[in-house]
Amino acid sequence: MDNKLQAKDLINVGIFTALYYVIMFAGAMLGYIPVLFILIPLYMPIITGIPFMLFLTKVKKFGMVTIMSLLLGLIMFATGHTWVPIMTGAICGILADLIFKAGKYQSLKHSVIGYGIFSIWIMGAMLPLWIMRDSYIAYIRNSMGDEYTNAVLALTPDWVAFVVIGAAFAAGIVGAFFGKAVLKKHFQRAGIL
Repeated sequence: MDNKLQAKDLINVGIFTALYYVIMFAGAMLGYIPVLFILIPLYMPIITGIPFMLFLTKVKKFGMVTIMSLLLGLIMFATGHTWVPIMTGAICGILADLIFKAGKYQSLKHSVIGYGIFSIWIMGAMLPLWIMRDSYIAYIRNSMGDEYTNAVLALTPDWVAFVVIGAAFAAGIVGAFFGKAVLKKHFQRAGIL
Protein backbone atom coordinates (compact mmCIF):
# COMPACT_ATOMS: atom_id res chain seq x y z
CA MET A 1 0.00 0.00 0.00
CA ASP A 2 1.32 3.43 -0.98
CA ASN A 3 1.79 5.46 2.21
CA LYS A 4 2.07 8.87 0.54
CA LEU A 5 -0.95 11.12 0.66
CA GLN A 6 -2.55 11.51 -2.76
CA ALA A 7 -4.85 14.24 -4.07
CA LYS A 8 -7.85 11.98 -3.38
CA ASP A 9 -6.81 11.70 0.29
CA LEU A 10 -6.49 15.47 0.63
CA ILE A 11 -9.88 15.98 -1.03
CA ASN A 12 -11.41 13.58 1.51
CA VAL A 13 -9.73 15.51 4.32
CA GLY A 14 -11.12 18.78 2.97
CA ILE A 15 -14.66 17.47 2.51
CA PHE A 16 -14.85 15.82 5.92
CA THR A 17 -13.22 18.77 7.69
CA ALA A 18 -15.87 21.07 6.20
CA LEU A 19 -18.67 18.67 7.16
CA TYR A 20 -17.31 18.21 10.68
CA TYR A 21 -16.91 21.98 11.14
CA VAL A 22 -20.43 22.81 9.92
CA ILE A 23 -21.95 20.29 12.35
CA MET A 24 -19.66 21.50 15.13
CA PHE A 25 -20.54 25.15 14.46
CA ALA A 26 -24.27 24.40 14.54
CA GLY A 27 -23.89 22.51 17.82
CA ALA A 28 -21.73 25.24 19.32
CA MET A 29 -24.57 27.73 18.92
CA LEU A 30 -25.97 26.17 22.10
CA GLY A 31 -22.96 27.76 23.83
CA TYR A 32 -24.90 31.01 24.08
CA ILE A 33 -26.36 29.43 27.21
CA PRO A 34 -23.53 29.54 29.82
CA VAL A 35 -23.97 26.03 31.20
CA LEU A 36 -24.08 24.60 27.67
CA PHE A 37 -20.93 26.54 26.82
CA ILE A 38 -19.10 24.57 29.51
CA LEU A 39 -20.69 21.33 28.25
CA ILE A 40 -19.56 21.77 24.62
CA PRO A 41 -16.74 19.20 25.07
CA LEU A 42 -19.32 16.75 26.42
CA TYR A 43 -21.90 16.90 23.64
CA MET A 44 -19.79 17.98 20.66
CA PRO A 45 -17.85 14.69 20.20
CA ILE A 46 -21.15 12.80 20.23
CA ILE A 47 -22.81 14.85 17.49
CA THR A 48 -19.64 14.96 15.37
CA GLY A 49 -19.06 11.22 15.85
CA ILE A 50 -21.04 10.33 12.74
CA PRO A 51 -19.07 12.45 10.22
CA PHE A 52 -15.76 11.58 11.89
CA MET A 53 -16.40 7.84 11.90
CA LEU A 54 -17.48 8.07 8.25
CA PHE A 55 -14.18 9.87 7.60
CA LEU A 56 -12.33 6.97 9.24
CA THR A 57 -13.73 4.59 6.63
CA LYS A 58 -11.74 6.66 4.10
CA VAL A 59 -8.55 7.01 6.18
CA LYS A 60 -5.86 4.52 5.26
CA LYS A 61 -2.78 6.73 5.53
CA PHE A 62 -0.98 8.41 8.37
CA GLY A 63 -1.40 12.18 8.47
CA MET A 64 -4.99 12.52 7.28
CA VAL A 65 -6.39 12.95 10.80
CA THR A 66 -3.54 15.30 11.77
CA ILE A 67 -4.26 17.50 8.75
CA MET A 68 -7.96 17.54 9.62
CA SER A 69 -7.30 18.54 13.23
CA LEU A 70 -4.84 21.26 12.19
CA LEU A 71 -7.35 22.64 9.70
CA LEU A 72 -10.02 22.69 12.41
CA GLY A 73 -7.64 24.52 14.76
CA LEU A 74 -6.79 27.04 12.03
CA ILE A 75 -10.48 27.61 11.25
CA MET A 76 -11.14 28.21 14.95
CA PHE A 77 -8.27 30.70 15.06
CA ALA A 78 -9.52 32.44 11.90
CA THR A 79 -13.00 32.77 13.41
CA GLY A 80 -11.83 34.59 16.53
CA HIS A 81 -10.51 31.97 18.93
CA THR A 82 -7.01 32.04 20.39
CA TRP A 83 -4.05 30.07 19.02
CA VAL A 84 -4.72 27.26 21.54
CA PRO A 85 -7.03 25.20 19.23
CA ILE A 86 -4.16 24.97 16.72
CA MET A 87 -1.92 23.50 19.42
CA THR A 88 -4.53 21.08 20.79
CA GLY A 89 -5.47 20.12 17.24
CA ALA A 90 -1.86 19.28 16.40
CA ILE A 91 -1.28 17.25 19.57
CA CYS A 92 -4.59 15.36 19.52
CA GLY A 93 -4.44 14.82 15.75
CA ILE A 94 -0.96 13.28 15.83
CA LEU A 95 -1.81 11.07 18.82
CA ALA A 96 -5.05 9.91 17.16
CA ASP A 97 -3.22 9.26 13.88
CA LEU A 98 -0.68 7.11 15.73
CA ILE A 99 -3.48 5.12 17.38
CA PHE A 100 -5.30 4.56 14.08
CA LYS A 101 -2.03 3.50 12.44
CA ALA A 102 -1.30 1.08 15.32
CA GLY A 103 -4.63 -0.58 14.51
CA LYS A 104 -3.69 -0.64 10.80
CA TYR A 105 -6.83 1.43 10.11
CA GLN A 106 -8.88 -1.76 10.55
CA SER A 107 -9.36 -2.02 14.31
CA LEU A 108 -12.61 -0.89 15.89
CA LYS A 109 -10.90 -0.69 19.29
CA HIS A 110 -8.21 1.63 17.91
CA SER A 111 -10.85 3.66 16.06
CA VAL A 112 -12.86 4.21 19.24
CA ILE A 113 -9.85 5.11 21.41
CA GLY A 114 -8.38 7.27 18.63
CA TYR A 115 -11.60 9.25 18.31
CA GLY A 116 -11.67 9.69 22.09
CA ILE A 117 -8.19 11.23 21.92
CA PHE A 118 -9.04 13.28 18.82
CA SER A 119 -12.12 14.68 20.60
CA ILE A 120 -9.97 16.37 23.24
CA TRP A 121 -8.84 18.88 20.59
CA ILE A 122 -12.08 20.85 21.16
CA MET A 123 -10.66 21.81 24.56
CA GLY A 124 -8.46 24.27 22.69
CA ALA A 125 -11.47 26.56 22.49
CA MET A 126 -11.98 26.37 26.27
CA LEU A 127 -8.50 26.07 27.77
CA PRO A 128 -8.01 29.86 27.63
CA LEU A 129 -10.60 30.00 30.44
CA TRP A 130 -7.91 28.49 32.67
CA ILE A 131 -4.53 29.21 31.06
CA MET A 132 -5.13 32.84 30.06
CA ARG A 133 -8.08 33.55 32.30
CA ASP A 134 -7.92 37.33 32.71
CA SER A 135 -7.63 38.20 29.02
CA TYR A 136 -10.14 35.55 27.95
CA ILE A 137 -12.69 36.63 30.55
CA ALA A 138 -12.27 40.23 29.38
CA TYR A 139 -12.90 39.05 25.81
CA ILE A 140 -16.05 37.17 26.87
CA ARG A 141 -17.26 40.14 28.92
CA ASN A 142 -16.84 42.48 25.91
CA SER A 143 -18.70 40.17 23.54
CA MET A 144 -21.32 38.53 25.79
CA GLY A 145 -21.87 40.95 28.69
CA ASP A 146 -21.57 40.79 32.47
CA GLU A 147 -24.37 38.35 33.25
CA TYR A 148 -23.08 35.69 30.83
CA THR A 149 -19.47 36.19 31.96
CA ASN A 150 -20.34 35.93 35.65
CA ALA A 151 -22.25 32.70 34.98
CA VAL A 152 -19.24 31.25 33.10
CA LEU A 153 -16.88 32.30 35.92
CA ALA A 154 -19.10 30.58 38.49
CA LEU A 155 -19.06 27.36 36.42
CA THR A 156 -15.31 27.22 35.77
CA PRO A 157 -13.17 26.88 38.89
CA ASP A 158 -9.71 25.42 38.12
CA TRP A 159 -10.63 21.79 38.82
CA VAL A 160 -13.37 21.87 36.15
CA ALA A 161 -10.71 21.93 33.40
CA PHE A 162 -9.67 18.36 34.26
CA VAL A 163 -13.26 17.17 34.44
CA VAL A 164 -14.06 18.69 31.06
CA ILE A 165 -10.97 17.13 29.41
CA GLY A 166 -12.02 13.73 30.75
CA ALA A 167 -15.58 14.36 29.61
CA ALA A 168 -14.37 15.18 26.08
CA PHE A 169 -12.49 11.86 25.92
CA ALA A 170 -15.48 9.90 27.29
CA ALA A 171 -17.86 11.68 24.90
CA GLY A 172 -15.52 10.76 22.05
CA ILE A 173 -15.84 7.10 23.01
CA VAL A 174 -19.65 7.43 23.04
CA GLY A 175 -19.58 9.36 19.76
CA ALA A 176 -17.43 6.67 18.13
CA PHE A 177 -19.87 3.91 19.08
CA PHE A 178 -22.80 6.09 18.01
CA GLY A 179 -21.15 6.84 14.67
CA LYS A 180 -20.28 3.19 14.15
CA ALA A 181 -23.85 2.10 14.90
CA VAL A 182 -25.27 4.59 12.41
CA LEU A 183 -22.66 3.70 9.77
CA LYS A 184 -22.55 -0.07 10.28
CA LYS A 185 -22.60 -0.92 6.55
CA HIS A 186 -19.82 1.57 5.79
CA PHE A 187 -17.65 -0.02 8.49
CA GLN A 188 -18.28 -3.48 7.08
CA ARG A 189 -17.34 -2.34 3.57
CA ALA A 190 -14.20 -0.64 4.90
CA GLY A 191 -13.25 -3.82 6.79
CA ILE A 192 -13.12 -2.12 10.19
CA LEU A 193 -13.90 -4.82 12.73
